[in-house]
Amino acid sequence: MSWKPEVRVVNQTTFARNALVFATREEAERSAHDLMMRWMAVEDYRAVEVDEPVSHRLVDGNLEHVTK
Repeated sequence: MSWKPEVRVVNQTTFARNALVFATREEAERSAHDLMMRWMAVEDYRAVEVDEPVSHRLVDGNLEHVTK
């Protein structure tokens, strides 16, 4: 399994996600938190488990694309 970051914007009932997929929940949560800190109207964030191939990882706080 893998993990995707999601954010919920003010006055929205659903969470939005981007194309990033991480190997760990912790990476996805850090990515979602980072997105929340850069956007103005994010009310909540989370990481959700998905069945997709990992596309990115965080290395020393930097986003890296995972190549096979």
